[in-house]
Amino acid sequence: MSDEPVGGSAAAATPIKLSIVIPVYNEEATFQELVRRVVHAALLPGITRQIICVNDCSTDGTAAKIDELASLFPAEEFKILHKKVNEGKGAALRDGFKLATGDLVIVQDADLEYDPDDYIKLILPIVENRADVVFGSRFMSGEPHRVLYFWHTLGNRFLTNLSNMFTNLNLTDMEVCYKVFRKPVLDQITLKCDRFGFEPEITAKVAKIRPRLRIFEVGVAYYGRSYEEGKKITWKDGVKAILAIIRFAFSD
Repeated sequence: MSDEPVGGSAAAATPIKLSIVIPVYNEEATFQELVRRVVHAALLPGITRQIICVNDCSTDGTAAKIDELASLFPAEEFKILHKKVNEGKGAALRDGFKLATGDLVIVQDADLEYDPDDYIKLILPIVENRADVVFGSRFMSGEPHRVLYFWHTLGNRFLTNLSNMFTNLNLTDMEVCYKVFRKPVLDQITLKCDRFGFEPEITAKVAKIRPRLRIFEVGVAYYGRSYEEGKKITWKDGVKAILAIIRFAFSD
C-alpha cells in the first residue's frame, strides 16, 4: 500500500485489498444476509475485498450456510475455516487474522447489528494516510442507532472509560465491533484472549506500540439485537473485560 496521501480523489493510489474477518457462531438465520451486504457494500475505487469466515464450531446450520458462499457469490474471494472446537470470538479472530492477505483488515460480526455500508468511512482515514488504526463508534454517530438496553450501554461506557484510564486513549466505544488495522500493525501483535476479552486486549496492545500509532474514531450505525433475537454477550463478559483491561495494562 502506498504511503502517500490519496488527496482529494479519495481513491487508492495503488491497488489495496481489504480483508474482512467474520467470526461466526450459531448465526444460521442472519449469516448469508450479512455476507450479501458485505459483498454489495461500496468500496473506494482501487480497493478489492477478501472475505474470511471462521466458523467457531457452530451447532446449528451455520456451517452449511458458509459452505454455500462460493456458489452464491462466485466472483468473491473467500477463505473458510471450520474450527473443530468452540474457543470463542477472540480465538476465531486470531485464526482469521492469520488467513488475511489484505493490506487492511476489518472485523465484521456475523449478525446484522453493524452495517457494511460504513466500510468507506472506516477505511478512508487509513487510505488517506492519516491513520494506522480506525475504531468505529456507536456513541459519536449521527447514524441510526437502535434503542435497547440502558444498563448495557452504561456498561459499555464504563468499560471504555476504564480502558482509557489505562491506555491513555480517549476512545468513546472500545467495545465496538468495527475496528480496522493496517496489516503490519496486526503482525506486531500476539493475541491471547479467546473470547470477548479480544476488545480490551487489542485496544491495550495497539496503544502500547511505539512509535505511537495514529488511531482514529468514526461514527457508525448500530442495529442492536435483543437477547430474544440472539444477542450473546452478558454481564459475565463485562466482568471478564474488566479483568482483561487490568491484565493487559501491565503485561503482554
